[in-house]
Amino acid sequence: MPHLVRFLMRHALIGVGLGALFVGTLVLLDVARLGTLMTQSSSGLIALIVLTCAVGITFGSVQMGFAIMLLSEDEQTPGKGRRARARTAQMIPALARVQPRSDAAEHRKRRDPRL
Repeated sequence: MPHLVRFLMRHALIGVGLGALFVGTLVLLDVARLGTLMTQSSSGLIALIVLTCAVGITFGSVQMGFAIMLLSEDEQTPGKGRRARARTAQMIPALARVQPRSDAAEHRKRRDPRL
């Protein structure tokens, strides 16, 4: 299996595990009486499974996104990487000449008829 696929799967499983831990904490601490509702309802097990899957998918996706964003280019490419080769462009301000309008008052009157 390629290295990046294993990398993504490992981080997805870490996120799913954190999501399951989060749902377990919610149910155990009875946040918003969620644990009571799940234990007293006839479909509480289904609700627990659906909640765990939804939170697991969310946490897994977030963990994969974090892992990808924190991955530096230097790990993938041997040598100096793209950052060392890129040259930063230096911005130089330019002056713009503006000719004064002699008919500025007329222009304002055409734009605003109250004047």
